[in-house]
Amino acid sequence: MSSTAGQVIRCKAAVAWEAEKPLVIEEVEVAPPQVDEVRLKILYTALCHTDVFFWEAKGQNPLFPRIFGHEAGGIVESVGEGVKDLKPGDHVLPVFTGECKKCAHCKSEESNLCELLRINTDRGVMLSDGKSRFSINGKPIYHFLGTSSFSEYTVVHIGCVVKINPLAPLDKVCILSCGISTGLGATLNVAKPKKGSTVAIFGLGAVGLAAAEGARISGASRIIGVDLHPNRFELAHKFGVTELVNPKDHKKPIQEVIAEMTDGGVDRSVECTGNVDAMISAFECVHDGWGLAVIVGVPRQDAVFKTNPVNFLNGRTLKGTFFGNYKPRSDLPSVVEQYMNKELEVEKFITHKVPFSDINKAFEYMLRGEGLRCVIRMVDE
Repeated sequence: MSSTAGQVIRCKAAVAWEAEKPLVIEEVEVAPPQVDEVRLKILYTALCHTDVFFWEAKGQNPLFPRIFGHEAGGIVESVGEGVKDLKPGDHVLPVFTGECKKCAHCKSEESNLCELLRINTDRGVMLSDGKSRFSINGKPIYHFLGTSSFSEYTVVHIGCVVKINPLAPLDKVCILSCGISTGLGATLNVAKPKKGSTVAIFGLGAVGLAAAEGARISGASRIIGVDLHPNRFELAHKFGVTELVNPKDHKKPIQEVIAEMTDGGVDRSVECTGNVDAMISAFECVHDGWGLAVIVGVPRQDAVFKTNPVNFLNGRTLKGTFFGNYKPRSDLPSVVEQYMNKELEVEKFITHKVPFSDINKAFEYMLRGEGLRCVIRMVDE
């Protein structure tokens, strides 16, 4: 790989030229990494709902043409000036949020909201010079979340690259770079249910089931899954969910239903839908005196959370979390080791696999609500 260091690489990338139109496999030019940047060869990537959300142009700033993708695994091809912690050949996970290790947040034991590399969905260029590393015939192609993993090669800021165990199978652990770690960490790092406790999970998509997996690992005695889609219920049992509730089946607010089921409320709840009504229900369904609710889903910008302040006075706690409170570079390697030690199951999240040439099929699966994660193989096997 060293033979390409410092040179422009021509490779294939799936380019979104406009909103809601199929991605087009194009030959792109990928410039060498600059200061504090790393160029990666992506071997496997997965499709996350966030990619679809911005592809549909429902995000804050529709920006096209763009290369999406942010759940991935690959190998370092070359490094830019100032990069000392990584070298060509290292196995890595690019992550949509970063850890500069220098700012107040990175130095804090309580925060993972890096001031420099916190998620930015609007920015389509690199931090060092405000330029894109992708182009077609001299025309810039925008980045997405600083990762753009729907390309055989991509350039990422060093703070968003996590070095992992080279023995870890990249076609499996690639999905730990976003949604699965988000849900898992929301339970393990924030909710922290005690063994034998009761936990309610709102939303049984990939993130919610990862939160349920965290509750299972914690030894929760009851894991109550809440979702509007009955077709998700059978799969949920594989992730430790013991009971299932559909709000459509009840005339009273779901928080009241759960309180009746659990003699006053659950010990912990984790909300993974982004729906503000679900957030309110998740908070109001926890037990007074000690109940804790964790918000994971991202609401609409104009959403308003309303609840009676007495709920707080009565000892309920509400917390939010971003990326499961994991500091990417510091903490993700240990999550990979949990998988390697068989403490964490990852394969059951992967319901589809497609070659890079069929990347649009991954979008079709997601739009139809089929499965959890589709892993896209970037190289021929």
